Amino acid sequence: MSRLRDHSESHLIARIGWLRAAVLGANDGIVSTASLVVGVAASGAGHGAILVAGGAGLVAGAMSMAAGEYVSVSSQADTEAADLARERAELAGDPESEHTELAGIYVKRGLSADLARQVATELMAHDALGAHARDELGISEHTTARPIQAALTSAATFTVGAAAPLLTAMLVPASSLVIVVSAASLLFLAVLGALGARAGGAGVWKATFRVTFWGALAMAVTAGIGAALGTAV
Repeated sequence: MSRLRDHSESHLIARIGWLRAAVLGANDGIVSTASLVVGVAASGAGHGAILVAGGAGLVAGAMSMAAGEYVSVSSQADTEAADLARERAELAGDPESEHTELAGIYVKRGLSADLARQVATELMAHDALGAHARDELGISEHTTARPIQAALTSAATFTVGAAAPLLTAMLVPASSLVIVVSAASLLFLAVLGALGARAGGAGVWKATFRVTFWGALAMAVTAGIGAALGTAV
C-alpha cells in the first residue's frame, strides 16, 4: 500500500529579490572602493590620503546604493500598485471580460478552451485579483518590489564589499599597495561571483569570470587615469 507524503519544494527564484541587491551591493563595494584606492595610490598620494579617499568612498557609496535602490525599487512598487488598482477597477466594472481575458491566457499556455474557462472561473472565485496579478501582470510574491529590503541589503553588502580592499590597503605599505590591493580585490570578486552563483543556482565559472573581468578592467582604467593625473600634477 502506497503512502502519501507531503511534498515541499524550495525554489531558488524565491531569493531573487535580496540576492540581486546583495550581489550588486557587494560587487560595487569591492570594485568602486578598490578602483578608488588603486587610482589614488597610482597618482603618488601618501598612505593617509589613500585611506581617507577609500573611507570616504565607502560611506558615500553605501549611502548612494541605499538611496538608489530605494528610489528605483519604489518606482517599481508604484507601477505595480497602479497596475493592481487598474485591474481591481476592471474586475469590478467588467468581470466577464476579465474572465474571458484570463481564460485566453490559459488557452495560449496549452489548455483546452473548456478547461481554461473552468480554471479561470475557479481561480477568480478564490482570488480574482491575485489570479490576474500573477497570470496577466506577472506580479507574484517572489518578484514583488520591496524597496526597504533592497535598500538595506545593498547598503550593508556594499559596506562589507568595500571594507575588504580598504582593510587590505591599511595593512600594506603605499609602495606595494597598487599590486596587493588589485590582486586581493580580484580574489574577493572571484569569491563573490562563486558565492552568488551558488546561491542562485547558476554556473560558478561563468559568474566568477564575469565579475573578475569587469573588476580588473575598472581597476586598470582607474590606475591609468590616476598615474596620468599624478604625473601631470
